[in-house]
Amino acid sequence: MSRSARYGKLIGIGVGPGDPELLTVKAYRLLKETPVIAYPKKRMGEKSYALAIVEQYVHAHEKEMVGLIFPMTRDPEVLGREWDRTVETVWSHLSQGKDVAFVTEGDPMLYSTFIHLGRRMRELHPQVELLSVPGISSVNGAASRLHTPLADGDEQVVIVPATDDREAMRRALQTHVAVVFLKVAKVLDLLIDVLTELELLDCAVVVSKVTSPEEQVWWDVRELKGRKLGYLSLMVVRK
Repeated sequence: MSRSARYGKLIGIGVGPGDPELLTVKAYRLLKETPVIAYPKKRMGEKSYALAIVEQYVHAHEKEMVGLIFPMTRDPEVLGREWDRTVETVWSHLSQGKDVAFVTEGDPMLYSTFIHLGRRMRELHPQVELLSVPGISSVNGAASRLHTPLADGDEQVVIVPATDDREAMRRALQTHVAVVFLKVAKVLDLLIDVLTELELLDCAVVVSKVTSPEEQVWWDVRELKGRKLGYLSLMVVRK
């Protein structure tokens, strides 16, 4: 390809937390215009959540649909190899001058796979132009669904990926008026214990796949002790 040849652009498109009607007008236009749609794909055959949100707007027979498998491991060697493979899959389309829209639930610049994809693309193929279209995050979706204001006036709100670091989770609750814990499924019992210690159980609500047809809300988090929830679950705590 000559120097004057045009490479395709990689566009991260935030498609919102679950409700297809929460897609922005700009995201809708780009999904219609872009010839290649890439999406996160599960290894076990489970349907892509991001793709499910936009499938009514994307006609697969009119597009090149590219499912990308992202590594779920902490092994740096495996991570590096798999990420490079994913980047090269996308590059095979970009190098032909085709724009690629990567759909991601929520917002592409907030705890999104697109952040890592774009970073590695920039390292391996710096000539590729990266763009992103903001989307409504699950944080905003949950606040709206629960009718819970996250911050007002001089109040502070914090978004925390839930971990098994008990003291860090406790500090977040003690030092902020509102806390949104993301991906709570694996440490739900720990969070409930901390909430009990701080007498904040009645201030917490858990929601899974917010705004989607599969949405579930637990207003009493005591019911969730010992339960297994899906990956796309978060907790809102408002004092």
